[in-house]
Amino acid sequence: MKFLLVGINAKYIHSNPAIYSLRAYAGEEYKEYVELAEYTINNQKEEILADLFKRKPDIIGFSCYIWNFNLVQELLLELPKILPGRDIWLGGPEVSFEGPQLLSSWPMVTGIMAGEGEDTFKELLEYYCRKQTEGKKLTQIDGLILREGHTSPRKMLDINELPFLYENLENFKNKIIYYESARGCPFRCSYCLSSIDKTVRLRSMDKVKRELQFFLDRKVPQVKFIDRTFNCNHQHAMEIWKYIRENDNGITNFHFEIAADIMTEEETGLLKAMRPGLVQLEIGVQSTNEKTLHEINRYVNTEHIARVVGELKEGENIHIHLDLIAGLPFEDYDSFANSFNEVYAMKPEQLQLGFLKVLKGSPMAERAQQYGIACQSRPPYEVLFTDWLSYEEVLRLKQVEEMVEIYYNSNQFRRTVSVLERVFANPFSMFEALSRYYEEKGYFVNTPARSYRYQVLLDFACEADAEGRELYEELLTFDFYLRENAKSRPSFCRDLSVYHQQIRDFYQREEENPKFLQGYAEYHAKQTLKMTHMEAFYYPVWEKDPEKVRRKREAAGFVLFDYQVRNPLTGDAAVTLI
Repeated sequence: MKFLLVGINAKYIHSNPAIYSLRAYAGEEYKEYVELAEYTINNQKEEILADLFKRKPDIIGFSCYIWNFNLVQELLLELPKILPGRDIWLGGPEVSFEGPQLLSSWPMVTGIMAGEGEDTFKELLEYYCRKQTEGKKLTQIDGLILREGHTSPRKMLDINELPFLYENLENFKNKIIYYESARGCPFRCSYCLSSIDKTVRLRSMDKVKRELQFFLDRKVPQVKFIDRTFNCNHQHAMEIWKYIRENDNGITNFHFEIAADIMTEEETGLLKAMRPGLVQLEIGVQSTNEKTLHEINRYVNTEHIARVVGELKEGENIHIHLDLIAGLPFEDYDSFANSFNEVYAMKPEQLQLGFLKVLKGSPMAERAQQYGIACQSRPPYEVLFTDWLSYEEVLRLKQVEEMVEIYYNSNQFRRTVSVLERVFANPFSMFEALSRYYEEKGYFVNTPARSYRYQVLLDFACEADAEGRELYEELLTFDFYLRENAKSRPSFCRDLSVYHQQIRDFYQREEENPKFLQGYAEYHAKQTLKMTHMEAFYYPVWEKDPEKVRRKREAAGFVLFDYQVRNPLTGDAAVTLI
């Protein structure tokens, strides 16, 4: 008997911890009966079907989420044709709340594992392995949705009983490691499924430390905590943060989703003492409109969040990711623009402009009609319009989102954008104008290549600020070489031939008596010249203050870009003013 658990991920670098947890929890007695199969939504349906057929499962279980359920439904239509007579089970948040309707629509589905699945799956596995001898019925297994109806609700398990998933890291090579130190969330944000389970269950600290040390010993590049609000328990968070600081291996990065509004001075102080790049934080701000925040059950102080983010940024050691959600109640286009500007002013490394997903089972779904929210009928159930935000405005925000992704979140144009935004009334206005420029030029259809996006930004900047061409050319040159020592030099870069002798002389001096390039002792001057880059600037583009950048100098200043030393937060090359 083979029970095949199928996970379909959004990207190759992702893994599906749910199916690994189900198999591990079933125990050694049943391990031989469980097989895992992982794919991505980028795989063709035909490819997945062919692989499922070759595996010859007796029972198939799909882990269902908003990002993969469309593809799962396509597979359900074809599976009974190529693998007739197999039982098919569904599980996951996408199918846990409208089970009877789904079973009515999909007659080939045997049943649904609702909610937390480890105990349910183990009993289901026992049923298939022993049904010939024991005669147990599916209706006797808690936590199922069957055509006969719901079985008894499944009690929440003790997460300390969950086994560690990563004893064999070969299955996770080149993938993000997801780790769970807690389940549940104490908050009640109406758009989130975590608002349903208000009980926070913590994994014992002895287990957590032992498992984190496993990752540290093996120098895993990144561990992403999937705890819904990591710092909801102060003592739990502090102990973990202290442990990873004290046992830092200089390589592993840990990602946490936190609530900044409950951060304490003790927590920020500890985080500021971390190695640069050891920790990255994701903070959901969602909106700064107080009426909106109260309506979605987020009673937070935006000013406090801004102070916390400001304190954390003082350490220049933590990558900070802030989230906004468009389409929330009482937030119109102008209100969202204001929320954007207030969050942008916090200067995160990444600002995600997301759109409301009306998730099945969430309080937001129950009140959608009250708010005049129309959303897509199929996953991911993204908002189309609300009583406050029209569909046309949603489309405009979609274009703004793309500009933010390209020109802010990529970190490729940060210095240029920080100066250019001063030409506009506010940052949102700049990204809005840039999106209009993209549309006029047809760039949303014919997307410019990554290298040509520098030229596009230059052309846009010169339309907005015609007198600043020389400044923007230098800023973009600086941004360009911060990222890579490219062989092909953009046309807007200054002709360096007049400085060739000065540059050669610098590298010759460094070969004889290294002052700035001490890490290149084994290379001669010509090799070092190719491995690094030197550029001449008349504007002090290396300055962080945008006002200082605009003050042109009489003589060129030389900047050395060292690509062996990079900023762990942005990936920028180390910069030295010569």
